[in-house]
Amino acid sequence: MPLDTVAPVAIQIKGSVLVIDDELDIREGLDMLLTDAGYAVDLAQGGVEGLHKMGARAYDLVLLDLMMPDLTGAEVLQEVRRRDRDTPIFMITAYGSLEAAVDALKNGANDYFSKPWDNEKLIIEIDRMIARRRLEYENVHLKRALVERYSFPNIIGKSERMVRMLDLVSQVASARSTILIAGETGTGKELVAKAIHANSPRAGQLFVAVNSGSLPPDLLESTLFGHVRGAFTSAVQSKKGYFEVADRGTIFFDEIGTLGPETQIKLLRVIQEKEFTPLGATEPIKVDVRILAATNADLFQLVKEGKFREDLYYRLDVIKISLPPLRDRKEDIPLLVEHFFDCYCRENNKFLDSAGHSVLRFAPEAIQILMEHSWPGNVRELENVVERAVVLATDAMAPVEVLPDSLLQANGIRLPRGEGAALPGDASLFEIVNDYERQVIIQRLEQCNWSQTEASESLHVPLSTLNQKIKRLDIKIRKKGDVN
Repeated sequence: MPLDTVAPVAIQIKGSVLVIDDELDIREGLDMLLTDAGYAVDLAQGGVEGLHKMGARAYDLVLLDLMMPDLTGAEVLQEVRRRDRDTPIFMITAYGSLEAAVDALKNGANDYFSKPWDNEKLIIEIDRMIARRRLEYENVHLKRALVERYSFPNIIGKSERMVRMLDLVSQVASARSTILIAGETGTGKELVAKAIHANSPRAGQLFVAVNSGSLPPDLLESTLFGHVRGAFTSAVQSKKGYFEVADRGTIFFDEIGTLGPETQIKLLRVIQEKEFTPLGATEPIKVDVRILAATNADLFQLVKEGKFREDLYYRLDVIKISLPPLRDRKEDIPLLVEHFFDCYCRENNKFLDSAGHSVLRFAPEAIQILMEHSWPGNVRELENVVERAVVLATDAMAPVEVLPDSLLQANGIRLPRGEGAALPGDASLFEIVNDYERQVIIQRLEQCNWSQTEASESLHVPLSTLNQKIKRLDIKIRKKGDVN
């Protein structure tokens, strides 16, 4: 590089501002001031042009002159607020128009500045307003993400496959690469995506999740890329899409294999060019967004079938993280059960010790059923089973009866049977063992004249254990001496 050549310094764009003023020197002065402060600036020389530009794209803030020849600032403000309650608007007033500026505040303006204004104060207030609006967005749309930081401890597992997977997550979190997360429904793909974001340099920015299969193609494109006013029938105002909202953050596509062909093309352009064009707009918008994608389908097979673009597949599959199904890591089930017991006991304020940890446990027979189940719904199915147990349990040892009928039936278990009823011909081993245990306990209770204390001593089991079995096996206790 020649000694007299100075490399340009890249300025971080802090937001977009529209200046609406009929005076050329005011527009040029504000353009220079705001650009130097790190803002992207658009200029409009009157109210009509200003409304047109606001219809063409969304802005983070508008500086609006109060007195203009075509439309007054009050008229522009009224029209903007009719279709947009959120975009911050600062009024610019001349001497003698302060009363009108106060009226504008009552009608939806956020602040006003009199000519000539203090440049430093103006920039401070613009910075403050845009930062406040972004914080409000996070509080409304990402409240849970702000309260609960996702990190590796939230991904439960000690099995070899999970340990290898977590090692890979820790390696890729700090990179900029696109990541494809593959796994069956319910394995925790979004949880892994949030962990990657929370442990990346983008952790302080937004994490925006998109359910690719829940929206029709036209609405999905508007949601992703935004639109300008008039882009379609119901587009009464311009709106930012998820890509613009997630600028400098992370966007997560859940079930990306469901994207339609047109959306696939536009997504490919964002990945390659780092820019997109809102629906109905003519100018592209540059963004810096990390893309994480998840799928429960075989994307490569979809490519072979012509249902997914091959070039997009290879752009997404830079690094692949595969989540094992729960049936392939059953040694993690006790850990997961303990974790979910803690979560839902706190939520329901039940079975908690002094430190706020759950004391609820499954009976050994229930744990055996959980360990033998195939878990087609994976971790999500297990979480639902544990939540149900917390709600239905009446003491700290949750019996088999709190498990859902669908899970019991899937494992050949039918509960309960009426007293004295014969075993069905296709009884499962679990039912046969239960039936034998029930007969032994009833026989010993009869020998002990229905004294649970004497029966527990005779059977060499704690009284509490015997009582749990009596309750689980639906044994009707008779009064001492009752022979009926």
